[in-house]
Amino acid sequence: MEKIRIFFFLLALGFLSQNVNGQDQIEWMKFEKAVEANEFQKKMLFVDVYTDWCGWCKKMDKDTFTDPKVIEYINANFYAVKLNAEDTKRTFNFMGKEYNEAQMAAAMRVRSYPNFVIIDPTLQNITQMPGYREPVPFLETLTGVVANAFPKK
Repeated sequence: MEKIRIFFFLLALGFLSQNVNGQDQIEWMKFEKAVEANEFQKKMLFVDVYTDWCGWCKKMDKDTFTDPKVIEYINANFYAVKLNAEDTKRTFNFMGKEYNEAQMAAAMRVRSYPNFVIIDPTLQNITQMPGYREPVPFLETLTGVVANAFPKK
């Protein structure tokens, strides 16, 4: 019980510090940390599947993922994950199975880069958004995905 109180205190402290300092970058997490955070507070996962050699991936990092509106939207609505589709060294457990990052990218059927996988709070794959996108079209597509996942009644 004490650990849960400490966790929520630290979580609240983190939110307060973000609001005071503003959000100047996306809060990227490792895949397993995003899944763990989802256990405490349900959110969708936004997985940026990239490779080190991908020029368009680097352009997304430089142009789109630095846009203040993109940063704000992703941080507010998702646990953001960076996943290197060619990393075979770092392993983690997911749903009772051990994966490395390359195996997880393959399990998500990612075959081109950059590719963005949206996973709902129940950890089921919703959709992929392949290819480079500038900030405005990227946000339009992302908000459409979220709206379709959670339609208003």
